[in-house]
Amino acid sequence: MIVSERSEPFAEFYREYAEPLRAGGISFEFIFVVPASGQALLEPLIPLRASGEPIVLFESAENVGEAGLLRSVLTHCSGEVVLVLAAYRRVAASALPLLLQAIDDGADLVVARRTAAGDRAANQVQRRLVHGLVRVLVGGPFHDLGSGVRAIRREVLAELPLYGEFSRFLPLFAIREGFRVQELEVPQHSADRRTRIYSPLIYLRRLIDLLAVYFLIRFREKPLRFFGLVGGLVSLAGFFILVVLGAQRLAGKPLADRPMLLVGVLLFVLGVQGLALGLVGEIIVHAGSKGRKVYRLAPIKPE
Repeated sequence: MIVSERSEPFAEFYREYAEPLRAGGISFEFIFVVPASGQALLEPLIPLRASGEPIVLFESAENVGEAGLLRSVLTHCSGEVVLVLAAYRRVAASALPLLLQAIDDGADLVVARRTAAGDRAANQVQRRLVHGLVRVLVGGPFHDLGSGVRAIRREVLAELPLYGEFSRFLPLFAIREGFRVQELEVPQHSADRRTRIYSPLIYLRRLIDLLAVYFLIRFREKPLRFFGLVGGLVSLAGFFILVVLGAQRLAGKPLADRPMLLVGVLLFVLGVQGLALGLVGEIIVHAGSKGRKVYRLAPIKPE
């Protein structure tokens, strides 16, 4: 469990989610990871650990975000499959064996999709809008990347980027790397059926993260296409303004006190800088391409 936002009482959380795993005869170990400011959250778990429950507790020295906490704890995971849970109830406990079964059936990463039945209309509208934008920008057959609950093979996590605020977009990166990713519909926890309206800054951060994911997935190997397109359009707009102003000057109209002259020069210079940035990116990609595995090849087994 990665704790980076609000949380619920961990002792009750552990008992609820450990029960279906134990009932199914599944060997498991719960690892709780909290930032430096959350040490008090772990105190209710200490007696459970002392009584023999499979609980491991970690505290991060810095507030590095969910992806950073996941990266830090990965070396301490002993199992072949990692179940990532948020610090508050989002899916029913009965969903965990279903996610693990999907991994056993051949998936590399399984995303929990909360059932829409019973959820608030405002939440469903937000979810549709966000994932519609995701499909337009990046693609991917997902409907609930924000659930935060997923089962992942350990070797898959070792190859995915775990930094920044990209933890919710790991399934998109997994598809990009050629892993088998599945979205599984599971029951939503009753405690999660409340209206979720966040501050405008939260939505802005998510939009910025999505734009970063869009660039990394679409243009990681060809940055000149992105910067060249943007820089070319901006530079072309500036050049057009300067041509019009030049024609007007030849016709006898003075350029003094013409703000559009500064706008044209600024756009042209910014466009050239964008093109130059794309060229630098292409040089970096080319210099680091030797010996780097770009795509994962999965063998097709005979039937």
